[in-house]
Amino acid sequence: MGWAALGRRAGGGGRLSPILSLSLASLTSSLLLTVLCILTLAFTLATIVSAEDIFEEGKSDKEILDNLLLATRYDKRLLPPVQGTLTVNVSVLLLSLASPDESSLKYEVEFLLQQQWYDPRLRYSNRSRYEFLNAIHHHNDIWLPDTYFIMHGDFKDPLIPVHFALRIYRNGTVNYLMRRHLILSCQGRLNIFPFDDPLCSFAIESISYEQTAITYVWKNDEDTLRKSPSLTTLNAYLIQNQTITCPIKASWRADGQLIVDYEDEYDDFGDSKCSLCQRRFEEQGNYSCLKVDLIFTRDRAFYFTTVFIPGIILVTSSFITFWLEWNAVPARVMIGVTTMLNFFTTSNGFRSTLPVVSNLTAMNVWDGVCMCFIYASLLEFVCVNYVGRKRPLHNVVYRPGENPVTQRLPAVLSRIGIILASPLLFLTDKSRRCLQMRHLHSVKKGEKKREGSATATGGGGASGGASGGPNEIVTCTNCGPNPCTHTATNGCAAEVRKKEPPHPIRVAKTIDVIARITFPAAYFVFLTFFFIHYKGVS
Repeated sequence: MGWAALGRRAGGGGRLSPILSLSLASLTSSLLLTVLCILTLAFTLATIVSAEDIFEEGKSDKEILDNLLLATRYDKRLLPPVQGTLTVNVSVLLLSLASPDESSLKYEVEFLLQQQWYDPRLRYSNRSRYEFLNAIHHHNDIWLPDTYFIMHGDFKDPLIPVHFALRIYRNGTVNYLMRRHLILSCQGRLNIFPFDDPLCSFAIESISYEQTAITYVWKNDEDTLRKSPSLTTLNAYLIQNQTITCPIKASWRADGQLIVDYEDEYDDFGDSKCSLCQRRFEEQGNYSCLKVDLIFTRDRAFYFTTVFIPGIILVTSSFITFWLEWNAVPARVMIGVTTMLNFFTTSNGFRSTLPVVSNLTAMNVWDGVCMCFIYASLLEFVCVNYVGRKRPLHNVVYRPGENPVTQRLPAVLSRIGIILASPLLFLTDKSRRCLQMRHLHSVKKGEKKREGSATATGGGGASGGASGGPNEIVTCTNCGPNPCTHTATNGCAAEVRKKEPPHPIRVAKTIDVIARITFPAAYFVFLTFFFIHYKGVS
């Protein structure tokens, strides 16, 4: 009979009732929705089957990635949909270290930066023959962390345009590898150069995602950097490195005023650590940060062979003049002036390569003290030459090889009755006549003194004149220059005269003898203090 007949019976005039019309409309809508759902499910199943077919048929990784990165299923502007915070594992592999020269504070560091995270949208079938997909040509279509470097320095442009690698594994793990070449301006203590250990630091941070969205962690909790088996170094001597999270948090207000936690502003050595640290912006948020510290040292052998050992040789060469004769003017002048000029040339040539600083450095101390020793040895020669050329008092004759003890020995022995051979037997005629004239002069002086002592009461004057001090020599005026053959009290008139001053040549030689001991000893003390002090400070 049909719906029309029912409608005619119910309506009685060929018209459908309103209730029946609504029922028909709702039924039609339900049928349409059911058909749409079935079509959508069929399309989805067809897509999955098609994808599985592509993976199983061994299509290229580029085709698989094209399928995975369809705009309908992947949006690179969105973070990977993971529970909680997205964790980015970071590791660094050192490739090369270099410095322009030994005294520079700029170091070139080349390394591989590996970042690894999980993106469930990029999982693919395990039945594929690919262990990982090479996504180097799809890097513009995949979400990547916006990592940037905080450092004192610049980037060095890569020689090749492609300097990264991008791999996607079956479980959705993404491995992003970048090759970076940094030129870092390091922190060194030039006041103790070359005994300082420069510190180079750089940090990595997310520029737009807060710590609640992305967290950077060191892969496998590594506390040091990994070194490549083919690591090359040039004038860069790495002694220590560490990988840490940025320890300091600084707060920046909207108006630019900085609020710093002063308890953690400085490290154990008193150096500021806020240059490369985790920054927390009050309005923008808090960001995850990782830091790398590289501690270098200087090549001690280079500085010893270039600066210290040549300086020690030049200074000790200036001490050779103390063992030469006082009147060897050409030799002593040549040694003194040559060592001074050579030291000036060596030190100025080396200091021209050092950075200029205003405070006193270890190299200034070294150059200044060494130059003082060389100049002092030259002044010692001038003093010795001046003293040796002075005219002796009372025309004292200098007899090389004698000393005051041997000169007084004949007179002392004659007083106790021991007769020695006359020293006049071993003198030339000219020297003998000179001594005889001096003897006659002393006899005349003795007669004048005896005439003056006759006016004195008693024998006090004679006894007082005969008793000399330790610096007086008693001579017999009756026996002449020959040794006395009698005792001192055998009626021989005695004359007391003062000890003659030392000859200027003897004074000059004495100065040389003293300098032979004091100069090397003082320089050895300086060397010991210099190396122990500055090495201990470093």
